[in-house]
Amino acid sequence: MSADLATVTAALHAQWDHLRSWLDDADLDDAWFDADSVLPGWTVGELVSHLGRSMEALAVCTAVPEGTVPLTFAEYLGSYPDRAAEITAVTRELDGTLAPDRLAGIDRLAAQAFATLDALTPAEAPAPGADPAHGVVQARRGPITLRDMVVSRVVELVVHADDIARSLPGVPGDPVERGALGIVADELLAIVVARGGWSLEVDDARLWVRLAAGRRPYDVDDLARALRPEFTAGSVPDLGRELPVL
Repeated sequence: MSADLATVTAALHAQWDHLRSWLDDADLDDAWFDADSVLPGWTVGELVSHLGRSMEALAVCTAVPEGTVPLTFAEYLGSYPDRAAEITAVTRELDGTLAPDRLAGIDRLAAQAFATLDALTPAEAPAPGADPAHGVVQARRGPITLRDMVVSRVVELVVHADDIARSLPGVPGDPVERGALGIVADELLAIVVARGGWSLEVDDARLWVRLAAGRRPYDVDDLARALRPEFTAGSVPDLGRELPVL
């Protein structure tokens, strides 16, 4: 059963707070920010600024008329590749603005995002049996349920926290919050399962997220370590045509 809005909202807060604490402890200077990251063509500073951009996407969400049909979570994530160049350009522009104090800058954007989330969240939880999506909002890429929009932000923070950690191997600790990682792994697996009807479970959440996010080249042996069949008589299928998910 997928996590509800309250659960994913708590995960977003937990991941943000955990990541920010890690960044504060890392005490990065300009040399670290200017260093190349593990994402080709991106610096560590640009990755950090992109955290703020990711949260800003929630801050600009607005309510939509009742009856608006939302994109599915998979459709929303599927819009990323076609806009890769735009995302890079906007992130670099933002990084130029935030460079004098990146951490303060992303904190402002995150505060705006959480304020918007509070304003859009219904005061009362849905009745038993009701749609748990808590309505639809207008995001930059189209209408999406508020619950799925929040999940997409958790995905962004988890994936990019891992990117930053891999870009700074000398910094101790892990900026990825364990509970948020579990939610992201389950949500990305749900997309794949819905497409193929397989009965699969996550065995190694970090490895699976890296495979699903295209951070690790596809390898059937890695896949067999990342996922397991739900039933002992089953097997992990070759998902080469399904990955990466984003």
